[in-house]
Amino acid sequence: MIRVLRVVLMTAPRGRRAGALARGLVKARLAACVNVVPGVVSHYRWRGRLHRDPECLLIVKTSAAKWPALKRWVASRHPYTTPELLALSVAGGSKSYLNWLAGELK
Repeated sequence: MIRVLRVVLMTAPRGRRAGALARGLVKARLAACVNVVPGVVSHYRWRGRLHRDPECLLIVKTSAAKWPALKRWVASRHPYTTPELLALSVAGGSKSYLNWLAGELK
């Protein structure tokens, strides 16, 4: 079961947009849980210029099976042209939490 679980990292603008994305992913059953971490400052290069922007980090718990639908859902609702979406494989965790997570994604 562990191999099929994913943690997805995504940034979003601070404020209501991050919360709306988090709630929407859980409501659509594309994520079992989304943590919204405020106070992130991202430094990056975009179109040849350096940027520094305040953001929220969303930590999304999902499955490999839900990943394609999650990407489509985010692409249609995220305010950024190129939203950060990084899917990481889960190598381990507490059995009870992993069971809960898998159950929420059915």
